[in-house]
Amino acid sequence: MHGIIGKVMAASGCREALAQRLIEGSLDQPGCLSYIVAQDSLDEDALWITEIWESREAHADALGSPAMQKTLADARDLIAGFAHRLETTPVGGKGLPPATDDQTGHRAP
Repeated sequence: MHGIIGKVMAASGCREALAQRLIEGSLDQPGCLSYIVAQDSLDEDALWITEIWESREAHADALGSPAMQKTLADARDLIAGFAHRLETTPVGGKGLPPATDDQTGHRAP
């Protein structure tokens, strides 16, 4: 699995509109296990995006898809910038399928 946690800064007063566009654009992305958009409780222009993908390749494929390119183009005027980005390796938890060894299909240690 491949995870990303990122902070996106909305143009002033545009956080709600940006959140809605990002949520709509994330629906039905192949390989996406979770895509959560959350408001920052201390910064009225910030959103935190938490993503979990089947693989790094699935994420790259989604970014290059026509649907995601349209979402990003539609949201461009609502985005002021990007503040933080972390890559993670999710290992499990509520809402995620159990981690497996890619070769055997058995649970990885």
